[in-house]
Amino acid sequence: MIKKLVLVFIAVFAIQCYAQQGTASPYSFYGIGSLKFKGTVENRSMGGLSIYTDSVHVNLRNPASYATKNLEGWEGSRPIKFAVGGSYSSIDLKSETNSDNASSTTFDYLALSIPMGKFGFGFGLLPYTSVGYKLESLNENGGILNRFRGEGGVNKTYLGLGYLITKGLSIGVDAQYNFGNIQNSTIEFAYDSDDVPLFYQSRETNRSDLSGLSFNIGLSYKTMLNEKLEFVSGVTYTPESELTSRNERVFSVITINASSGQEFPVATVEADLDAIGLAETELIMPSKYSFGAGIGSPRKWFVGAEYTAQKTSDFSNPLYDSGTTTYEDGSTISVGGFFIPRYNAFEGFFKRVTYRAGVRYEKTGLNINDESINEFGISFGVGLPLGNGYSSANLGFEIGKRGTTNNSLIQENFINFKISLSLADRWFQKQKFR
Repeated sequence: MIKKLVLVFIAVFAIQCYAQQGTASPYSFYGIGSLKFKGTVENRSMGGLSIYTDSVHVNLRNPASYATKNLEGWEGSRPIKFAVGGSYSSIDLKSETNSDNASSTTFDYLALSIPMGKFGFGFGLLPYTSVGYKLESLNENGGILNRFRGEGGVNKTYLGLGYLITKGLSIGVDAQYNFGNIQNSTIEFAYDSDDVPLFYQSRETNRSDLSGLSFNIGLSYKTMLNEKLEFVSGVTYTPESELTSRNERVFSVITINASSGQEFPVATVEADLDAIGLAETELIMPSKYSFGAGIGSPRKWFVGAEYTAQKTSDFSNPLYDSGTTTYEDGSTISVGGFFIPRYNAFEGFFKRVTYRAGVRYEKTGLNINDESINEFGISFGVGLPLGNGYSSANLGFEIGKRGTTNNSLIQENFINFKISLSLADRWFQKQKFR
């Protein structure tokens, strides 16, 4: 187990060192950034399906998964589960008149689940939202009118408890602390009568430091329909919560280096946000629920569907209200599953590989210029066994699109590559020798 943990720490270090920003999507300009999918690579490789739970894989979306029955061969001692993951995204951006591309690499999650009798505990760290954009608007002569930049996001650390009510029924709850900051700037370019940029330009810079508590409640139920078929279902609910946002706004006169693009402040003045009631604001984080069900044969195959609904229309951010942006209720439909040729094969590595696939359609809840921003993705993945136990290295691949080119908007065609380690082993168990 120690060797595996060393490998995990090396992977985490490599991911964090290589990571630049969590997203390159222009749609992270809105709200508190693009919502990061709360799920493991295993979930994401099945179209986002998260209803399947077992005693050897971490499930970040349903806290009832912390308390599950043992798999065959683990009687009397459920394993401790450890998971870490990251991803790389390549995005092609397309408008009605132009196109471009961008990429981002990000750390996705670090999680640990510990069983204790009928109870189970879980804790971890993962990004909740991410901001990362660089946008420009042009005048009719091709000159820059405005330049927009943003970075940051909200992270989530959680502590959860699950309880195994009966052999197939478990319940759980996560207490989540959300924290982070968002920084953005807008430069408004000015020109002389010959359409030449002036030496001095004006810039507005905003920073919001965010924090708040939220909760997630989950229920998981599994039962055998007959000797071969198993029914699996899951329900989660996240009540509405608030994020406290402490805000700063600074106006600057700047000069810009023509070759490097570096900005140099000449004079700055801090806005009095207290006077307009925006120094500290409360952001409403909408409630969300999900439910799903599926059937399968334990340790062989599974197929299921899940529906998630979020009351995104309740979201508000007083600091960044926009007349062209509204929020509507969001939803996601996921269909997916997995197949294992023979999980306990002594020979033939690929017989023990887990093959995953899925599809999802998401209504994000963001509406710009009277256009709903929707997302569609098709995903595939494999779980490569490590050793003779239940640990695995997971690879995932997703292709899809987000947004539209209608009404001067941007369509994103993305490719996501995902990698994770899912480790399951018994701790605190004495070895017996005969």
